[in-house]
Amino acid sequence: THEEVITELAGAYFKSYRQLPQVLYQIQTKFRDEPRPRFGVLRSCEFIMKDAYSFDRDRDGLNENYQKMYDAYHRIFKRCGLRFLAVEADPGIMGGDVSHEFMVPAEGGEDSLARCASCSWAASFITDQIKKNKACPKCSGRLEFQTAIEVGHIFKLGTKYSQAQGAKFLDELGREKPVIMGCYGIGVNRIAAAAIEQSHDKDGIIWPEGISPYRVLISPLNIQDKKSKEAAFALYGDLKKRNIDVLLDERDERAGIKLKDADLIGVPIQIVIGEKNIQKGKVEIKIRKTGKIATVRKEDVLHCLKNSSFSA
Repeated sequence: THEEVITELAGAYFKSYRQLPQVLYQIQTKFRDEPRPRFGVLRSCEFIMKDAYSFDRDRDGLNENYQKMYDAYHRIFKRCGLRFLAVEADPGIMGGDVSHEFMVPAEGGEDSLARCASCSWAASFITDQIKKNKACPKCSGRLEFQTAIEVGHIFKLGTKYSQAQGAKFLDELGREKPVIMGCYGIGVNRIAAAAIEQSHDKDGIIWPEGISPYRVLISPLNIQDKKSKEAAFALYGDLKKRNIDVLLDERDERAGIKLKDADLIGVPIQIVIGEKNIQKGKVEIKIRKTGKIATVRKEDVLHCLKNSSFSA
């Protein structure tokens, strides 16, 4: 993350209370000298990250921006189709006095969290005392421990960086004060990894529709069959015109391989074009998540994709 750099920018440009509050963000590829790269994209030397920084005049402003980010992260991860928890966290070397991590429970996770079975308390900082007592510090209820993937982390930095680097502004009375800062990060690669960990079965990935690379996969089972090929390309063109993200499997492969690969890559909606069905002007629609299959007229495909009963 870029706390030091962004603090230098804030100190250079935000000189008056009239310029505050401000929120700056970036989404870009980052590099880290990771001593032990592992777990694929979860712990790698190169990764994509969204980080944002808030700058306020006072603590009340920081609290307001922090809550806005907290709520926004809830909406983002919900739209990504993740089952997640916002837990109390240790600020660590980042500093500050308040921090929350957004954790996705998963067997393949590298982090641990404690969660109360009775109340809403959850935390990623698990002290020896908590491990020993296995009791919630809030209500004394029974704690459950599980592994998880961290997909987001937010901090109230306060004046740790602004005080050290001289990022100050003049208030209403002309007094010089350090800017009050917050920091907010999302691991973009980790969202994909967490979604796969949570949403898969023995056949492959089940992408949540909100983050799937494609919404629809069209599979003509015999690309050498003229009617199947024409129907596949016509449907592909219709969906593209309507800005629907669609993938066409035009490989000359056996039907079984195409169907297995369709399940493996996990596109939410599969449209299967078989020789017998297309002779009758029909295709199959399969929902990857539920396995539900319906045979419909090819003219009704667009209507079905809009129908909530065919939602992935």
